Amino acid sequence: MSVLHLHLHSTIKGFTLQCAVGLAGLCGMAVQAGDWPEQLQLHGFATQGYILTTGNNYFGESIDGGSFDFRELGLNASWRFKPGLQFSAQAVSRLAGETDDGAIRLDFGFLDDRFLSGREGQMGIRLGRILNPLGLYLDTRDVAFARPSILLPQSIYFDVNRNLALSLDGAQLYGERYGERGNVSFQLQWGYPRVDDPDFERSIFFGSAPGDLESEPTWLARLGYESVDARLRFAISGGQVNVGYDPHGPGDALDSGRFRFEPLILSAQYNARYWDLTAEYARRPTSLRNFGPEFPDVGFTGESYYLQGTYRFAPRWEALLRYDVLYWDKEDRNGTAFAAVTGQPAYRRFAKDLTVGLRWNLTASFMLRTEFHYIDGTGWLSELENPIPSETERYWTLFSILGSYRF
Repeated sequence: MSVLHLHLHSTIKGFTLQCAVGLAGLCGMAVQAGDWPEQLQLHGFATQGYILTTGNNYFGESIDGGSFDFRELGLNASWRFKPGLQFSAQAVSRLAGETDDGAIRLDFGFLDDRFLSGREGQMGIRLGRILNPLGLYLDTRDVAFARPSILLPQSIYFDVNRNLALSLDGAQLYGERYGERGNVSFQLQWGYPRVDDPDFERSIFFGSAPGDLESEPTWLARLGYESVDARLRFAISGGQVNVGYDPHGPGDALDSGRFRFEPLILSAQYNARYWDLTAEYARRPTSLRNFGPEFPDVGFTGESYYLQGTYRFAPRWEALLRYDVLYWDKEDRNGTAFAAVTGQPAYRRFAKDLTVGLRWNLTASFMLRTEFHYIDGTGWLSELENPIPSETERYWTLFSILGSYRF
């Protein structure tokens, strides 16, 4: 009997990712290989965080005494039937205050058929629930060891609508071309988005609606480049996300309208031996159409960006500095027009976040992190945790500590 140490190595859009995910609530647990075939791989993680804020709640009642309602547990399995054909799946339990209740769900589960593979590149197709190809960090956002901070830049990687952003049910065509000057990769996928985020409906209608949201055909794509020495990474990603509305009945004031979201993200990263710089910029044309006279047609274009630097000043230590900006409407950056129409605070329509953080890898399997945010605006706050906008505060702080274990 031997101890099975498992790692998932996946190449997504030319970006080689090493993930270690799974259910690691049982720290120190050894997975016995025994009679298991070599084609089967399992791995896991467990993450627990603490958040303390001033003025506004985030992941629970975090103002007075802080909140421990931030927990991520996952179990990942993959089975390689033969070279080029593999099934992968991940089940996750995630607690994040009112925005996630800790229920177990399938984040992804797909069949991967790599039908072309050679010295010059590869191509394949994935079928099932597939990770969305958006930005640099969406593919591994649940893996604390793989993301750059406790909270990803919220201007682009919204936690309140995590399920919608993370994966969809459909098909993906992917490929990679190897060259002397670097690797070029692509992903193109079509399917139906996940609309089961508790806060998603409120973010569309600025409150609850009696009917149900329904997935509609959606497409997403990403084109990436990585230099041979892995110092430079560039990507452009985007698509069109469509969500429909099914009215509750004759008493519903809303008609069968459609929500459309068309993100475009430009990403760049430079990796040196001890430090790296990352920047991403996003534009988000958004429209709501045909919901009836009680909800006139609305269209606006959001804009986001961040600049982030990390510095590895000791073998197991890393520092982070980031400035992150979100505008829900680039034509109304300070929210004054929104406030005039709705009577709600203007600062609901933007958020500017200055973050400093520190990471300590105690071992290869256990990590501690801490970070501090000074924030102007409430643009990415959850309405479920802050139901009365007039009682929120424009200027607020967020302090967090996180521990994560993987196997």
